[in-house]
Amino acid sequence: MLWVKSFHIIFVTSWFAGLFYLPRLFVNHAMVEDVATSDRLKLMEHKLYRFMTPLGVLAVLFGFWLWLGYGFSGGWLHAKLALVTVLVAYHLYCGKLLDDFKHDRNRHSHIWYRWFNELPVLILFAVIFLVELKPF
Repeated sequence: MLWVKSFHIIFVTSWFAGLFYLPRLFVNHAMVEDVATSDRLKLMEHKLYRFMTPLGVLAVLFGFWLWLGYGFSGGWLHAKLALVTVLVAYHLYCGKLLDDFKHDRNRHSHIWYRWFNELPVLILFAVIFLVELKPF
């Protein structure tokens, strides 16, 4: 079971790298005015999203495997699963924002994206505290 836990941590860490970086690309993209740079950022965003999506799926699958293997229970787990659901929704919303940039329909400022980028950081802190401390 330690192998499963190790892979879960590896895929969560890798997925979070994408969740941290993609909105930073959006910050830069929202400030760009020339077409060549915009096209380059569109390509980078698309490749990153395409790469990080399977990582997120694997993180969730290995987490589910851990849940089945250890039979975790308690309020902390329900809170963690709620936060994971928010992260999946955040990931999917990033895909929607990616599509908006792809079709030149972005409606948000770079400042909005800077704030948007902070949500996964806060969720990561909460999830780590829930898993390690199991407060309830």
